[in-house]
Amino acid sequence: MLKLGRYILLLLVGVSISCWSKQKVGVYYIQNSDSLPFKTTECHSPTDVRTVVVDSVMKPASHRNFFRGFGHGLASFFHEFNNYDHSYIEPQHYNFTVMLQNTNSYEGYTLTTATDKRVSLAPETSYRLGPYLGWKWIFLGYTIDLTHISVSKNDHNRKEFDLSIYSNMIGVDLYWKKTGNNYKIRSLNLGDHIDTSPMHNEDFGGFNSSIKSVNLYYIFNHHHFSYPAAYSQSTIQRKSVGSLLLGLGYLNHKIDMDWAKLDNMIQDRLGSDAKLGLDSTRFMGSVHYTDWNISSGYSYNWVFAKNWLFNASFSVALAYNYTKGEEEHNHFTFRDFSIHNFNLDGIGRFGLVWNSMRWYAGSSAIFHSYNYKKDRFSATNYFGSLNFYVGFNFW
Repeated sequence: MLKLGRYILLLLVGVSISCWSKQKVGVYYIQNSDSLPFKTTECHSPTDVRTVVVDSVMKPASHRNFFRGFGHGLASFFHEFNNYDHSYIEPQHYNFTVMLQNTNSYEGYTLTTATDKRVSLAPETSYRLGPYLGWKWIFLGYTIDLTHISVSKNDHNRKEFDLSIYSNMIGVDLYWKKTGNNYKIRSLNLGDHIDTSPMHNEDFGGFNSSIKSVNLYYIFNHHHFSYPAAYSQSTIQRKSVGSLLLGLGYLNHKIDMDWAKLDNMIQDRLGSDAKLGLDSTRFMGSVHYTDWNISSGYSYNWVFAKNWLFNASFSVALAYNYTKGEEEHNHFTFRDFSIHNFNLDGIGRFGLVWNSMRWYAGSSAIFHSYNYKKDRFSATNYFGSLNFYVGFNFW
């Protein structure tokens, strides 16, 4: 009985504290207590018009700790991902989708020496085909590289990973690629009116590169403008609208070029008079640099017919290149800063989609361009992909 009495006492104290805390926030007036689904004699309230009066002097006792405040802020942030005007953007009514997609990858390099000799290199276009299964924002799939089914020794080291995440407010592009030595010479300029056409489309195994890049961008007009409508089909744009974009990016790039091998190949094919004219004191065969950039651009969704959408996006990035090994030390310091390390990069996106909510089909493309320029060596790199897809939403 003693223990039972303690429990009852604790219960009464808890109820009393609860009533007291409610009165600290406001006084509740109920017009007719008989209409309530329950009655209590623990807390008495005057019978008058039902209102809520908040004490302007005594503030509510909502002592949030740091973690609760952080969690609330994080929840509000993620809530913004789906906070948009439904008269402009219609949400997807289904949770799952299956899709068949064809992806065509392009890339190329233009390299220039200190003596203004220029060569453009690019591999064969990669064609991939495969199925995808999606749930809301997440797509998982597997594609077969139709051009490299029988892998040759030149393609043995070729690896690639490409991921783009689209939401109404924020977008992310992740790209990682390690190439094999399967490049071809697309063009060659040695100056002095030398005919280099016999070198065009010839295999060249003296070039390797690797790229790691991350691009993060913010969409200002995300309450009316939808990137997912054009690139992930998780929403449908109902009215034409555009938005400014602001982004940050990082690139880690390694280039390894065997200029001596190219020079020997030139002399074998074009004759001994045709040479690169390599100067060992100003020559760079391998380059490893990082690229930090801030970008700004504009994107527009054009709803030109019912269930049809065309998107075009352009961003220009101001990039700072820092070459590893430029200084004797390994860490970047302010004395390493040079105005000559700034370059302009570019990002372009295009999308055409028909989406009837249940079925969808379309095409999308994304292209990146990066520039690196020094007195001894300069390089322009572009890469991108062109996709064709058809899908079905369900459940």
